[in-house]
Formats: sequence, C-alpha cells, structure tokens
Amino acid sequence: MAGQDVLLKVENITKRFGGIVAVDHVSLEVKRGEIISIIGPNGAGKTTVFNMLTGVYEVDEGTIIFRGKEIQNQKPGSIVAAGISRTFQNIRLFSDLRVIENVLIGAHIRTNYHFFQSIFRTKKFRKEEDKVTEEAIRLLKSIDLDHRRDEYASNLPYGEQRKLEIARAIATGACLILLDEPAAGMNPQESAELMEFIYKLRDQGYTILMIEHDMSVVMNVSDRIYVIDHGKPIASGLPREIADNPKVIEAYLGGGQKGA
Repeated sequence: MAGQDVLLKVENITKRFGGIVAVDHVSLEVKRGEIISIIGPNGAGKTTVFNMLTGVYEVDEGTIIFRGKEIQNQKPGSIVAAGISRTFQNIRLFSDLRVIENVLIGAHIRTNYHFFQSIFRTKKFRKEEDKVTEEAIRLLKSIDLDHRRDEYASNLPYGEQRKLEIARAIATGACLILLDEPAAGMNPQESAELMEFIYKLRDQGYTILMIEHDMSVVMNVSDRIYVIDHGKPIASGLPREIADNPKVIEAYLGGGQKGA
C-alpha cells in the first residue's frame, strides 16, 4: 500500500427513497494506493453507496470528502472531472466501436476544445486529438490491450471487455476507480487474471474501491473490507478479521454467499 494520506472520506451518508432508508449512516475511508472492498448481501445498499459517491443519487445526510473537498450532490460530470470514475456490474461498452474508440470516449472529458473547433477541425482540435490518441495507446499498452486496439469491443473475450471498461474509466484521468462487481460472470481463470490486473492498477498508482460478490477475489485482493447489511454498516477491517466476524458470518457468509 503506497502512502497513508486519505483520498476519500465518507461520513455518515444516508439515502432515503420515500419511507425506505436504503443507506443508513455509512462511513468509510480510502487511503491513496489502497484496494478497498464493500461487501454485503443482495439489496444491502452497496450500489446505492456507489451512486451517491458518483453523483447519480443525491445524499440526504452526511458528507463525501475527496482530496480534502466536499463533493456530495455534485453533478456526475463534475465528480469525474475531480478524479473519480467507475465501472458497472453490467458491462457498458460501445460494442460497435473499436477498442481505442471506447478509450477515447473516456479521455474526451479532458479535451481542451469547444464544439465549433471540433466541427471545423481547427489546429487546436487536431493537436488535442493527437494528444489524447497517444495517451489512449499508451494506456492500452500499459494494460496489455494494445494488440486489440483496432478490434471491435464486442469481439473481445469477456475478461478483456472488463479490462477495456476499466481502461475507459482510467482514461478520464481519474485516480480513484470504483469497480462495481468486476468479477461478475467470470470463470475462476478470468477471476485470477482480474486480481492480477487490479494489483497492476494499484502498482501504477491508482486507488481502487470495489463492490464484489466473489469472496475469493475480495479476500485475496483487498487491503481492507467494509460490510453493510440492510443499508447499515456492520463491520470493517482486514480480510482475516472480516472472515472471522460473527456479524458478517450471520448476515453474509452464513447466508450461503448468495452475492454482494
């Protein structure tokens, strides 16, 4: 784990949908260079937490502090621009676009030209496009996807589609990557490769916050784990502490490991 400075601090965030409290005073802390997992039974509120962190849902109570600044209830685009990006449980690639084009879509949030410069393909537009294309190629090389650069996203094996979705999130310039069940639908070999990939991302300087139902992935890759059940935090700690926690065993592991 690189460094000890706090990158993200979530304090008592709460979300209500009518009379239902979906997330009830959840707090967590992510330090730079950590791999943190959030687990819990189906319907525990994990994706709702992600949606609040990324501006999809408003926060009814509590604060979200990223890089020392409060970001709760900002627009999703502003949160991406601040340095947080995410993937989704169901892969959301542009399947009819090529691999590099999918990455460029993520990168375009950082381009420094306006609409008319793109229409008339001005010198500034061409310079910016050359720059982001070079960065996209460099990114694909760093995650061993450069050989797929010109293939259509739909033609990639499932595990590489997951990597491409993560690459698109990275291309936004984010330093904190939120992964929503990245191992969903993977076989054991693909899950093992995913773990190696997540370690590689951490070694390249990214911080990872992850929702995951695959307990083998969670226990092997996480620095620390937070557990929520029925929207409420019930435990946090090192993987071995979570595995032995009676509340977790009762609420999650003892429930047949049906999913996170």
